Amino acid sequence: GTIANRDQVMVKNEVEGRTTILSVVPEGIQTKKGDLLIELDSSNLEEKKARQEITVLNGEASFIRARENLAVKMSQSESDIAKAKLEYKFAQLDLAKYIEGDYPQDIQKAEAGITIAEEELKRAKEKVEWSKTLAAEGYVTRTELQADELSADKCRIDLELAQSKLSLLQEYTHQRELEELESDVTQTRQSLERVKRRTKADLVQAQADLRAKESEYKRQQDLLAKLEDQIVKCKIYAPVDGMVVYATTGKANWRGNKEPLAEGQQVREREELICLPTTNSMMIEVKVHESSLTKIATGMPVRITVDALPGKVCYGRVGKIGLLPDAQSRWLNPDLKVYSTEIYLEGDTAELKPGMTCRSEIIVAQYEETFFVPIQSVLQVNGQHTVYLPGADGPVARQVEVGMDNNRMIRIVSGLDVGETILLAPPLEPSQKNDQNIIIELPDEMKPKPVIAKAGEAEAETVVDADAQKLNAPMAAAQIDTSKLKDMTAAQRREHMEKLTPAQRKELKNKRGHARKQSKQETHQ
Repeated sequence: GTIANRDQVMVKNEVEGRTTILSVVPEGIQTKKGDLLIELDSSNLEEKKARQEITVLNGEASFIRARENLAVKMSQSESDIAKAKLEYKFAQLDLAKYIEGDYPQDIQKAEAGITIAEEELKRAKEKVEWSKTLAAEGYVTRTELQADELSADKCRIDLELAQSKLSLLQEYTHQRELEELESDVTQTRQSLERVKRRTKADLVQAQADLRAKESEYKRQQDLLAKLEDQIVKCKIYAPVDGMVVYATTGKANWRGNKEPLAEGQQVREREELICLPTTNSMMIEVKVHESSLTKIATGMPVRITVDALPGKVCYGRVGKIGLLPDAQSRWLNPDLKVYSTEIYLEGDTAELKPGMTCRSEIIVAQYEETFFVPIQSVLQVNGQHTVYLPGADGPVARQVEVGMDNNRMIRIVSGLDVGETILLAPPLEPSQKNDQNIIIELPDEMKPKPVIAKAGEAEAETVVDADAQKLNAPMAAAQIDTSKLKDMTAAQRREHMEKLTPAQRKELKNKRGHARKQSKQETHQ
């Protein structure tokens, strides 16, 4: 793992996007709270701020205009509603006036006219009768009599006109005037409703426009405030006292080691820039494979050796075990599951520096005295841990009870005694030995030649014994002419292939590939 400070404050870049470093403090110096650590380029933000200030002013003007427009709409709505109400009230009064006043008065006038016309006609008739009497006696001239008769006819016509006027008033004029006035009442009432709805819609629209302008104005203000805050964050100050350690020190990614911070380098948002250790306590960040998670727990002792300090041994305890696999390791190798684990160092850590490479041995269990054997000498047979002891007639299997292992040695709980001899590697089954393979009979011209043994300057030709023939049989079998396989049936070829060793099959496969390659070349030529 890698040594790091246990208690530290990480300084991150809080400027959005990617920015360029203008200046950075040297690594390793002691800094005080409030000291300038890094200055980032803010020229682009300053330009955006100037444009945003103009946008804020325009937004403020739109907001004020919408607010005043709402006030005008409210006043206009009150006036329109009051006017519509007044017209509706006048229409109601006109209807009541006609029904209760004008119409009875017109009827009364018409009836009075009829009465007067009747009296005048009656008097005109009496006058005509009297004139006729006087005319017969010679006291009135004929002209005067005719004038009286004409006057009586006029009075009769006036009576008929008065009676016709009353009938016209009752049957037509009254009905027309009544329906017209009732229609005026209905129209003014509906007009009042329309005015109310229109003014309400206008007010809602004006209010919505005001809220939109106000929201846009506040949003532009927030953007301006954010830009101002981003400009302020371009200067990063130390939050606490401590020694400056670049965040890139001792860290690497899948592309390789990260470049140290320097002027002109670009950094992204939320990127860790500087680490400020607040105490001298140290820890180690290691990766534990998933197969070992069941063995370790927080609080277990750890023995640490540092590559840069030969002979120095430090001690610590497991402080924290990750709940999920390390994402970067899992991305690089999906089949590898390792968990980030923190080990807290104890004792004197003055010589240790952040970024040093070290080896941590987590002590899962300790025994003052125990019995153990090499781990490769133990295997499972039918679900039981078994070791093999040499016997007179061959290896003898014995079941044992095992404990924990450290990838090199495994603890024997029971089943063996101190001093017993066991086989370091378990014996192979007969079917797994190459010398037990069936030897293929070869023709004389294909049999292996005798081995010539050399000793000093003398050369002697010796014939291979039976054991040497068995050892050389696989090599000779691999030299069989593959053309003979064509004459075999499928069952014979399958039986023949089953008798070959893996080395023979590989050699035969290579020969077939070489033959196919030559055939392709000849065909191409």
